Amino acid sequence: MIKLAARVASLSESVTLAIDAKAKAMKSQGIDVVNFGAGEPDFDTPAHIKEAAKKALDAGKTKYAPAAGLPELKAALAEKFQRDNGLSYKPSQISVNVGGKHSLFNAIMALVDRGDQVIIPAPYWVSYYEMVHAAEGTPVILPATADEDFKISPQALEAAITPRTVAVILNSPSNPTGSVYTAAELEALAEVIIKKDIVCISDELYEYLIYDNLAHVSIAGVRPGMLERTLVVNGFSKAYSMTGWRLGYCAGPQPLIDAINTLQSHSTSNATTFCQWAALEALKGSQEDVQKMKAAFDQRRKLLVEGLRGIPGVKCTMPAGAFYAFPDMSAFHGRKTPDGKVIGDSLQLAEYVLEDAKVGIVPGAAFGADAHQRFSYATSNENIEKGLGRLKESLAKLV
Repeated sequence: MIKLAARVASLSESVTLAIDAKAKAMKSQGIDVVNFGAGEPDFDTPAHIKEAAKKALDAGKTKYAPAAGLPELKAALAEKFQRDNGLSYKPSQISVNVGGKHSLFNAIMALVDRGDQVIIPAPYWVSYYEMVHAAEGTPVILPATADEDFKISPQALEAAITPRTVAVILNSPSNPTGSVYTAAELEALAEVIIKKDIVCISDELYEYLIYDNLAHVSIAGVRPGMLERTLVVNGFSKAYSMTGWRLGYCAGPQPLIDAINTLQSHSTSNATTFCQWAALEALKGSQEDVQKMKAAFDQRRKLLVEGLRGIPGVKCTMPAGAFYAFPDMSAFHGRKTPDGKVIGDSLQLAEYVLEDAKVGIVPGAAFGADAHQRFSYATSNENIEKGLGRLKESLAKLV
């Protein structure tokens, strides 16, 4: 019998991917499923980016690249950080990875020793928790409520820090809530991080998907001293609809980036070479498609939230970024289905909705917030309206 290492035997499957897979399996069987589970844009990758990949292939750019990334791409990323975020990085302080998830995994593996604590504000993206576990660290969950717009306070952060704390993970705009930290909020958190001398891992993957004329602010630049203790993580998946291309990147203090590059050199080596040339075009080429996608998401955001608020028993804040809504649907916990089964938690509610309404949603328990469900509005207006109609009808059956 094969004995698995404890670090992987204790990991849980990604619930978001599992629910999405089940909904897609039902669709493949000819069942008309409206899937709000997907964490990826429903738009195609912009044509000029795909064309750049084709040109790279035709030019024979299919060989190994430096493990840390193409020099040309890292130079362009340094320009991007200066232009868009006011952050000064040398190309050597940037690492190109196999998706933003890989950037985060590399960072946690490079920073966390057995027993080290990492503070994770909840609701949180599902993989943060499991990555810390994989590094044999201890996730310390710091809850925030809808009344707080799902954002932690500096007082709560300081109270959670112990001598074993090595890092805090911040995610703005947030998956799953869509919350966006303001500059003032980040400055207050930065003061605590500097005072307590810990590292901040700042997940900024949804940077370009912010609405209502709000601006994205990176915590790395809000106070002197933060740049030296922040790892900024970003990628091409969300803004450029390049999820399957698997390209992420991170920037931070040279010793940490060097450690990440060394780790990557022994795991994946470089991210796919010709995809990196396409990413260079994504950065330097037209941003028109990004703005079009953002405008569509903004319209869908309002349509979805308005519809959710119109369902008795559902409470929903308006997300300021990303492409998720995170309604409180705990009013349906404890109710019975038509066949007498009791809905005990968010997972059972999501399973009921998928089976009864043929609507795929992701249970909030996966994000550390069992009262909620995550809805992705990376789908058409038609699907949103159809899904909302089915959902309202299905929930009305619960007594």
